[in-house]
Amino acid sequence: MTANVGTIDRVFRFILGIVLLALPFVSGMAIFASTTATVISVILGIVMVATSAMRFCPLYRIFGIQTCKL
Repeated sequence: MTANVGTIDRVFRFILGIVLLALPFVSGMAIFASTTATVISVILGIVMVATSAMRFCPLYRIFGIQTCKL
């Protein structure tokens, strides 16, 4: 796996991931009364944090996108 996620992209993904992980538990929003919405939010949050940590996004590879400088 070669890195294809740049620094700004990593920071954005990390922040979005943390927000998606915390939102269902601290927001009190009505949409998160549904278990399905909570599970989707947590899974997406984990994926965002993981792609940020690994600096690799499989969808970027499929579509030929690269935001990091080589």
